Amino acid sequence: MKPGAAKPEAKPGAPASPAAPDAASGSDFRREMLAQLPGLRAFAVSLCGRSDVADDLVQDAVLGAWAGRHGFAPGTNMRAWLFRILRNGFYSRLRKASREVAGSGERLASRLAVAPPQHASLAMHEMRRALDALPGDQREAIILVGASGFSYEEAAEICGCATGTLKSRVHRARARLREVMALTEDEGAETFGSAL
Repeated sequence: MKPGAAKPEAKPGAPASPAAPDAASGSDFRREMLAQLPGLRAFAVSLCGRSDVADDLVQDAVLGAWAGRHGFAPGTNMRAWLFRILRNGFYSRLRKASREVAGSGERLASRLAVAPPQHASLAMHEMRRALDALPGDQREAIILVGASGFSYEEAAEICGCATGTLKSRVHRARARLREVMALTEDEGAETFGSAL
């Protein structure tokens, strides 16, 4: 543009600068994303079984969501979007870990981990063992629907499968949990509510 030349006028209704995000929408996005952290962490722990790895997964998911916030469509389900990012990150880590060879220092470090002094109740330990005994797709389905409160449709979207497939996984997971924990249907509902 020549010095002194008039600047082109912006079209009516067009944003002043497409690269500059609206400050209000950025803070709304941040607030909505932070509200999902407890659920994300619970889901991450249910996937990997280790709180330290779960914290890393949640951090990676939040950083990825923040970096991709401009691709998020306002008005859509942020919770499902974040859970999908976390789930994909978890499976990416599994694929990467399957190609890596652990050195002797890493093996030693994994054996030196100390469990926290707080211990959950016996029922929670038993429930955790029962969940760990489930196949990954069933565990993921029961956690999303039973513990995280997603609808079957939302959970199916997160898992990338049909709603009927997800319902089947949840049904098989509930039956297997009752079997492993030696509970009747009534006891399962009494002890764990609608999650089982």
